[in-house]
Amino acid sequence: MNDEPTFPDDANGAMLRQMAADGDDLTLPREFAFSVIFPTEDAALKFAVALLKRGQKVSFSGDEKDSEPFWLVQAHPYMIPTHERISGYEYLLEIEADSLGGRAVGWGCES
Repeated sequence: MNDEPTFPDDANGAMLRQMAADGDDLTLPREFAFSVIFPTEDAALKFAVALLKRGQKVSFSGDEKDSEPFWLVQAHPYMIPTHERISGYEYLLEIEADSLGGRAVGWGCES
């Protein structure tokens, strides 16, 4: 009998499979960092403020020296790492970010 967890065949599933293979206990909640980039500081700030108004922890940084300047907002939810929760949260961020010209670029968390 195979007791290994199964996940959908997508980027989030691949990340969760790797975490499980590395021995991570995927039943334990932890803080995530979902990254979203924006072409302007104003758009990034609007996005960050919208998250803050919903009680979400956020971090904000920018790089105006790059050949294509960008502004990074990271949302830091605390949750159990399930495919459904991660994908659902990422989807909600993408909808909000898209309306401001932003795009989600991935997530990470500590084991």
